[in-house]
Amino acid sequence: MTDRRLYRSINTSRSRYVITIMKILILFTLACHLLSSAFSTPTSRINRHKIVSHFNPSRNASNPTTPMQIGNGNFAFGADITGLQTFLPWAILSSWGWKNDSFPEGITQADIDAYRGETLDNHGRQVQYEFGGPEPIQQWLISNPNRVNLGRVGLVFLDGKGHVMNVTEEELQNRRQVLDLWSGIITSTFDFAGEQVTVQTACSQEDDVIAVKLDSSLIGKGKLALFVDFPWNDGSQKFSAPFVGSFAPNTTSLHKTTLNRDKIQAEIEHTLVNSTFFTSIAGDPFSIHRDSPSANRYTISPSSTTSSFSVNVAFGKSTRPSMSPVDDTFSSSETTWSAYWSNSGFVDVMTESTDVRAEELQRRIILSRYLMRVNEAGDLPPQESGLVNNGWYGKFHMEMYFWHSLHFALYSNLDLLSRSSSHIYADFLSSSIASAQKQQGWSAGARWPKMTDPQGRMAPGEINELLIWEQVHPIVFAEYIYRATEDEKEKKKVLQEWREIIKQTADWMAAFAWFNETTGLYDLGPPMYVVSEDTDPVVTRNPAFELAYWRLGLDMAETWMERLGLEAKEFQNTTKAWKVVKEHLAPLPMSDDAKTYVVYEGIEENFWTDPKYTSDHPALVGLYGWLPEIQGVDRQIANRTMAKVWEAWNETDFWGWDFGMLAMAAARQNMAEKALDWLLHPLFEFDDVGMPGGGVKVPTPYFPGSGSLLLAVAMMAEGWDGCCAGESATAAPGFPAEGWAVKTEGMLRVL
Repeated sequence: MTDRRLYRSINTSRSRYVITIMKILILFTLACHLLSSAFSTPTSRINRHKIVSHFNPSRNASNPTTPMQIGNGNFAFGADITGLQTFLPWAILSSWGWKNDSFPEGITQADIDAYRGETLDNHGRQVQYEFGGPEPIQQWLISNPNRVNLGRVGLVFLDGKGHVMNVTEEELQNRRQVLDLWSGIITSTFDFAGEQVTVQTACSQEDDVIAVKLDSSLIGKGKLALFVDFPWNDGSQKFSAPFVGSFAPNTTSLHKTTLNRDKIQAEIEHTLVNSTFFTSIAGDPFSIHRDSPSANRYTISPSSTTSSFSVNVAFGKSTRPSMSPVDDTFSSSETTWSAYWSNSGFVDVMTESTDVRAEELQRRIILSRYLMRVNEAGDLPPQESGLVNNGWYGKFHMEMYFWHSLHFALYSNLDLLSRSSSHIYADFLSSSIASAQKQQGWSAGARWPKMTDPQGRMAPGEINELLIWEQVHPIVFAEYIYRATEDEKEKKKVLQEWREIIKQTADWMAAFAWFNETTGLYDLGPPMYVVSEDTDPVVTRNPAFELAYWRLGLDMAETWMERLGLEAKEFQNTTKAWKVVKEHLAPLPMSDDAKTYVVYEGIEENFWTDPKYTSDHPALVGLYGWLPEIQGVDRQIANRTMAKVWEAWNETDFWGWDFGMLAMAAARQNMAEKALDWLLHPLFEFDDVGMPGGGVKVPTPYFPGSGSLLLAVAMMAEGWDGCCAGESATAAPGFPAEGWAVKTEGMLRVL
């Protein structure tokens, strides 16, 4: 045999050997894949675009209660069926648009500065508050500053002679409106006078600008234009819903607008009392005129004879030397929303689940994620109704900050949460220290405001000033931000940034706890209000939820200082005081038979059957669910308490974040079906665009409900500390095993 033939023979044998080995490897790989499929959780990536787009909201008529909405977290625009505000005056709200009303007749700034409220006895100490002072100053302080509706933008329909037509929505044919969630763009189409009209609306994510693109042959015929109008705003109404401000003719003289065309195509200066706002308009060529000398409404007429017209409308507190092109606004929306959906945490409860409820739950999740990004991701804590309409004069409530915003940390959106959390407590620190120590006479710490404004001033009110559960929130926010921060250097920065806030928070918590010499324990209250705000503050002592939350907060504060290595240094005496109070707080109050916890120590034994106590937030279920396992909270008693709440509470009065809290309690007690029942409860309503209902208490929307839904879903899907021993992180411990296949990406566990 020649060398070549020998080589060919050896090479052929080697090839057959290699092929055989490859076949074995392929079969082995296939077998492993089949075994993995049979016994492991699927690891394929979630098709996020498909899921998000599946829930694009659509309408064929305006909703009289809620708008279709676009926005960037600090600024939002509500639209009717035209994609603008043609037929319904939905609001354009922002985090920065505030004004003060004129002082009441005969009242001066000196009178405002000299205002003082009443004093209440606190265990032998006279504590001064802001409520109960002289009127009308007290009411002025409650309602000011108030949040401003910045304007209105809509379509103008004209006849062949250029006269404005009084058109109703019903005269528009073939109406169709879709919000593309992945891009944040609303597309609205309809027919009018035999011609199709298409309106596209987008909001810049870097600036407070809306872009409008019109497409219709009516434009070239001079039969379609735009208008901008400006309402009067004041603090006369606690709730301004569904619309904010007044466009009525009898209010136009109360404020003024001025048109300026020196710098850009058009700029309108709007002055209300002593506050001025600017609306800048630029894009394709147009003419603009005031509708009448007494009106604050202007018509924008396209100069083009073509079928398209595009324009940017920007809002702010100062003039603009220039504006970006309209296409840049649309690109900003498309790029930012795509990144938000692609890079944030994501929960897929629908794709592989067989339970018929999965699609509705997924719809609520997706639409809530969209609306919270539009309304709640601003530079200030959100108000209850976000940027849709005004409640409580547009002010925000720091006890609700938890339900509004904490979910962002769990969905990998620290960038959005930090817009407000990175500075709000630091901004309010000095005034909160002054409130606690100078005004109220406490020995140490900062007492955070409840109902407040951008300056951090507490709005007078008995509930506002006697509620205490918001005091623990800064410590909880700091803990979640620390957990969500991965880089070790950044973690150290977080520890330092929150150090003084946590110290002052815990100092006041320790100072507020009163040492009861009879029991040798520390009491909370009186006077104070509980979470549900329905007890007599003068007799409310040692409420169950607040005692548990106090323990959790003081424990976390100690841990924070230990991480900083400060326990044995300058904070040694301080942390020692925290520990003494924490370890000697009064026990959680229980029923006479010791089977359940009760709202507060000394409450009437039959409170379970008294509607006075069973018609608002059932915070007792939060003892183990919303809150993690805490020393002094017995899980079995908490479980029986939860069951008793389900049995005795007036369920028709549950509203807003109650349902998320109820679901979290059920999930942590391994009652997954019940948790789902609460998240999909008939009274926990989300309309066709995802706006959360206000229930029996407040107007729609009420966004703490959306926040509680997202928080509960994160907990049920990703788990909580101490759950799922021996299981994978994607085991979805809060969902039933049967009918549910839940996937998560980029999510964080709850405490």
